[in-house]
Amino acid sequence: MLTSLAIRDVVLIEKLDLAFGQGLTVLTGETGAGKSILLDSLGLALGMRADSGLVRAGQPQASVTAAFGVEDRHPARAILTEQGIEAEDELVLRRVVTADGRSRAFVNDQPVGLALLRRLGALLVEVQGQHEQVGLADPAAHAGLLDAAGGLERLRGTVAETHRAWREAERALATAKEEIAAAQRDEEFLRHAVAELDALAPAEGEEDELAAERQKLQQGERRSEAIAEALAALAPRDRRSANPAHALRSAVRALERLPAPNTEAEPALDALGRALDALAEAETAMERLAHDSGPDPRRLEQVEERLFALRAAARKHLVAVVELPGLLATLKERLAALDAGTDRVTAAERAATSTRAAYLDAAGRLTEGRRDAAQKLEKAIAKELPPLKLDRARLVVDVARKPEAAWGPEGVDRVTFLVSTNPGQAPGALDKVASGGELSRLMLALKVVLARGSPVPTLVFDEVDSGIGGATAAAVGDRLSRVAERLQVLVVTHSPQVAARGARHLSVAKQVKGSRAETRVTPLDEAARREEIARMLAGERVTDAARAAADSLLTGSLL
Repeated sequence: MLTSLAIRDVVLIEKLDLAFGQGLTVLTGETGAGKSILLDSLGLALGMRADSGLVRAGQPQASVTAAFGVEDRHPARAILTEQGIEAEDELVLRRVVTADGRSRAFVNDQPVGLALLRRLGALLVEVQGQHEQVGLADPAAHAGLLDAAGGLERLRGTVAETHRAWREAERALATAKEEIAAAQRDEEFLRHAVAELDALAPAEGEEDELAAERQKLQQGERRSEAIAEALAALAPRDRRSANPAHALRSAVRALERLPAPNTEAEPALDALGRALDALAEAETAMERLAHDSGPDPRRLEQVEERLFALRAAARKHLVAVVELPGLLATLKERLAALDAGTDRVTAAERAATSTRAAYLDAAGRLTEGRRDAAQKLEKAIAKELPPLKLDRARLVVDVARKPEAAWGPEGVDRVTFLVSTNPGQAPGALDKVASGGELSRLMLALKVVLARGSPVPTLVFDEVDSGIGGATAAAVGDRLSRVAERLQVLVVTHSPQVAARGARHLSVAKQVKGSRAETRVTPLDEAARREEIARMLAGERVTDAARAAADSLLTGSLL
């Protein structure tokens, strides 16, 4: 429900902070005092159209902040979660309008789009006025209201669940058909491509291995030349050429010819021996290297043929070589899907048929429940209309089957509340047939009956008592009080009979300060409330008789 409303610089209001409670709150005041400004301000916070004319003269901007207490199960909390907005104890809607007509919206102090503000506002407050009807006048809300009135929420949930299952089955069937159709169109290509790639048999990491081997083979001739040159330096074929080994052996023989004893030459002889051994070892290693590194033109040709074949296949299929094994697996899966596609489509068709039947069964039971609830609702509304001076009016709840394309989670029915205000008149849309006053009272009668199932916790009635008085006004007050037992109700009224039924009473008055007028709102205590109702009864001059009549109304309202 609405817990507080803070208004800053809106038309005649400089600063106003109001607190609200449960039950019926009445707002009274003379014509032109500014009651409509309060409703316009609340409308701003709910996302209604902004106008630069709402900004108080001489001020750069106007702002309105409306705070609501929202139950954990209220759908507004799901929207906050969906939008990533922290759901605090209170839900605070704020709107700022600048003097040039631009506006900004906030929810719990986070900037939001106007569409979200309106979406939340529609779940929090319903406005019923002579010139603007929000909620019951919207045919889109009628099915939900009828279901709530008939206690059909659980069955409606079953319909929504079976509809979801049916639509999922339909999507699965469409996907299966699309996949098999695509596979059939590409069947010849698929079989050729799979055969070609199967024959090629690409392996993971093969391209890198082949490229490395190719580079090594291409370098083979240069490696062989280098090794041969090194061998020639150690052991030239021309024996007359310098030969390190021959030189070392000559040095050994020379040292050995030294006269005995020649122990001082032994270290040199040992070193020369080690050098000879090292040269022999080096020569053996280079010969082995020359044997292993010899150029292999045939192997180079084989490696290049394989590498070029892989790259050609990759270009053909517009993938990298590394992706060829995965592509082959995918193409094989598509072929397998084609081969098994008929069975899959058949199974999907059976699932779609069975889920559709389940949906229609649940929707059919919902339709029966709605028709029964419609009859009961029509009878209940008929009892409420005569005291509201609508004894010639008749409400018709039309439950008609939608075309299949319009079936949805709410069922197969189009539920519409229609009204006829005169005998012989064909029932029509609520906001097209009834006059402003009739429509407001008709909405009140509907709310009396439907209050239990209303998802909106706060109702606002703007001059629902327009053009009536006496017993009819008393009947309006009684019904507003009954609705307020379940919902928070705010009503702008000129009727003392209605004002006397309020649990809270706010007086709206216009005061002139210097050269400027200002609207003030004052919560009334019991004495001030008695005086205000007496004023409403007597006019400008309040008499003792008017005060006595006010006492009678107030006493009667408490019985």
